[in-house]
Amino acid sequence: MQLKHEENQFEPTTFPITLVCDHIYFQQNIGSLFRISEAFGIEKIIFTGKDIPLNPRKINKTSRSTHLHVKHSVIEENKELISYLQQNNYEIIALEIASTSKPLKEVELPLDKKIALVIGNEINGISDEVLTISNQIVHINMFGKNSSMNVVQAASIALYEFTSKLI
Repeated sequence: MQLKHEENQFEPTTFPITLVCDHIYFQQNIGSLFRISEAFGIEKIIFTGKDIPLNPRKINKTSRSTHLHVKHSVIEENKELISYLQQNNYEIIALEIASTSKPLKEVELPLDKKIALVIGNEINGISDEVLTISNQIVHINMFGKNSSMNVVQAASIALYEFTSKLI
């Protein structure tokens, strides 16, 4: 028998993971990123860029009100983001197909640092500035003809992998 929401058997847990959204602007993706972040118990979301559309009325449909529970902030400039991540000693892990990326299964999560999972813009991916300072670049192996997937699905797969390794 299917359980009701209040009957679930999962123990609430917060993981030392910050989801960094590098210039993500599609409101459906933003709402869904809140929802998946809440489901995986991440600490917070950082959105980078100007004029990020955090209009609660428009993202509420896909976030299912999780935007009210997940800590989040906006950092407009990449320089500020890079400074923040480096000063706070994050392990910066970029989710991107790149010449130096390795399969997601090979990600190494340090137990003594917070983790910043960086996901990129819906069209252009992660900016070169942020890729350059990443400690690790990982990709999801794909076996179809397409070389990319929606940012929310990719983030979900990565967060599942990360939290599975941290439990």
